[in-house]
Order: sequence, then C-alpha cells, then structure tokens
Amino acid sequence: MPNSKLILVLCLFLLSFPSVFAAPDFATIKHQAKLSDDTYLAPNTLQQRLKEQGETLLHQSIIPASQVSYFLSQTPSQQTIAIRGTANLENAMLDLDLELKPDAQLDIKLHQGFASGAKAVYADIKPFLSKQQTVQITGHSLGGAIAVILALYMQQDGYQISQVVTFGQPKVTNVTGAKKFTDLPLTRIVTAQDIVPLVPPISPMQIRDLDIYWHMGEEIILMDNKEFARTNGLKSMLRATKFTTSIPNEKNLIAHQMTTYLNTINALQSSSVEVDYKTDINLFGFSFD
Repeated sequence: MPNSKLILVLCLFLLSFPSVFAAPDFATIKHQAKLSDDTYLAPNTLQQRLKEQGETLLHQSIIPASQVSYFLSQTPSQQTIAIRGTANLENAMLDLDLELKPDAQLDIKLHQGFASGAKAVYADIKPFLSKQQTVQITGHSLGGAIAVILALYMQQDGYQISQVVTFGQPKVTNVTGAKKFTDLPLTRIVTAQDIVPLVPPISPMQIRDLDIYWHMGEEIILMDNKEFARTNGLKSMLRATKFTTSIPNEKNLIAHQMTTYLNTINALQSSSVEVDYKTDINLFGFSFD
C-alpha cells in the first residue's frame, strides 16, 4: 500500500486540474441523449427517427470484428457521430480489455479495448467526414468511451470538435492523459446510482505508480427531484470509492439504462436545481468538500 505522503502528493497534484465550466444546457443534452438512444434502433427505423429530430442520416455501420455500431448524421451546420453502448459479447470483450497502454498517436496511455474500438470506427467513418463542418460526438456506456477517444484522434487531425457528450461513460485514460487533453469539450452525464462511470476501479499498483485511471471533462450528476451536481478531476475520482464499498444491484443496472437517462433529463427541461456534490471524505484533516 502507498504511504500517506505519496497519497498527499497525488492529491495536491490532482487538485491543480481546472474546474470552471459553463452552466449546463439541458436542451442540448436532451438532444444528445436522444441521438445516443437512437444507436440502439434497428437500421430500418433509424433514418426516420433521425429525420424527426432534424438530422439526416449519412452513414450507419457495424464494425465486423468488435460489432461496435455507430451512425453519422448531419444538419446544415454540423455533423454528428453517435456510438452504441455494449449490446453483445464482442462489445463486452472491448470493455474487459482493461490494460492501459501507450498510444503512439496521442502520446498518452489508453484503455486498450476502447482505443481499438475508436481506431476501427475512425478508419471506417473517415471517407464520410468533412473538415468544413463542426463535429459533435455522443455515445452511451462503451459508446461514450469510444466517443472520447475518437474525438481525441479527430481533434489532433484537424477536425472541428464542437462538443462531446457522453452518458454513463467509463474511464478511458490515466491522470497524465486527462491532464494533457483538458481542452477537449467533453461533458459526461451520469446518474447518481450508475456504477459504470466509476470503472475501471483504482488498483493499489496504479496508485503506487501515480498512474490511476482518471476521467476527463466535466461530470454532471443527475439526481432526483430535478437536482443535479457538477464535478471534475479529484471529486469525480473520489466518487469511485462508493463502488468499492457497495455491491452492485438492480438499481445500478436500471440507473445505467438510456431510458433512465432520458427520463431524468426530460424532468430537468422545465426547471433544475444545482446542488453541491459532497464526497464526505477527509484526508489528513483536509476535507475534499
């Protein structure tokens, strides 16, 4: 186990992450949630559903090896990439490929399963992309994780990434990777009981090497009674301690479903109340709240 000085140094370093974010736009978040939900539709109904949402379907594909499914749609002003979450065994194998390995293109460490999924989507979608329009990317669960890494590749290649909005997204990189790409316009939407955003969990080996999995971007935690909280950096990481002290149950599964996300976001359209997120954690007499 790491000693107390090492933990203190880690915490002081992590507190340096920027934490200034604009107020949430729940109308935009609702639109992105619908698009993420659309990824689960059968191909023969997807085109009509997108048309109802003001989007034109340009391309839809399922990557053969991993069975990752995504679509590309377009409005007069921008393109949208939406990526489906875990839906089969092949998808689950990407989830379980947990090792952090260096990525030569981005020069950071990435979750190997999610990185391979992102590379496959990028290679498949490139012929249909335009650098003349802004691009927004969204996805649920596995799809959210792939969306983040895909956005990093595309941003580095000169595409105009206007926003990335994910739902129930697991972690994709480590502390160094998150700090390097703080400019990525990422908003992570989570429900309070969804444990998927808390994985992969922190291991003692990672803490020893100061190489723990770490979230990017702003986290918006959807709560009951039209309340929400916002976190980033260290507070997002500390939420993961709840995963280690509780046993996953049916409530956690329901909290991860896109139906739950959509219903909760709908309730926030008319009115919403922002509250402080409390970790209730103290270290060496220092409160993280």
